[in-house]
Amino acid sequence: MTRIISGTAGSLRLEVPKAGTRPTSDRVREAIFSTLDSWGLVDEARVLDLYAGSGALGLEAASRGASLVTLVEKHPQAAGVAARNWGAIKGAFTRTGGTAPEVEVARQSVQAFLEARGDRDPAPTWDVAFIDPPYDLGETELAANLAALVPLLAPDAAVMVERSTRSPEPAWPAGLERVREKNYGETQLWWAEPTSLEDSDQPTP
Repeated sequence: MTRIISGTAGSLRLEVPKAGTRPTSDRVREAIFSTLDSWGLVDEARVLDLYAGSGALGLEAASRGASLVTLVEKHPQAAGVAARNWGAIKGAFTRTGGTAPEVEVARQSVQAFLEARGDRDPAPTWDVAFIDPPYDLGETELAANLAALVPLLAPDAAVMVERSTRSPEPAWPAGLERVREKNYGETQLWWAEPTSLEDSDQPTP
């Protein structure tokens, strides 16, 4: 069972696609949001959930006070599940008289989404980006995703990449650097934050 852990829709059960996705466990999601809370990056945040699947990560952020959440999922069945889950969570806001955040489900590939948004003038910016791809996603494709994400991040944004502990560390592009890593059983979390391109071009002392 997958559920919303906390916030307006706390304890609400989420639908999960029958195949093709790997929902983040409650334990790992709680760890993710504990980190974000400690950094002050949940309330009123603009959140991007890439490879969203059921939308559990992004919708957890919505329940906890994010102002805008974008769920990106190319598989039609999973995108439909994410949209239905958002409908259920939006209902929780309606029942409590709260103001629901703005939530978008984008049914397209992650790379296509990032490149299209990067071409906008001005490009949108996000405070938090979750990247939870299938474990069999190639490292080259993940690196391309990260590079396309960099210009869409707010200066103090946080990027979380969830991978198998058997996967190598992501290849961080210029403008993004690792700040933390933690494993939970078979799950590895990598955290990164933006840096200025000038700083990233400097040699390491």
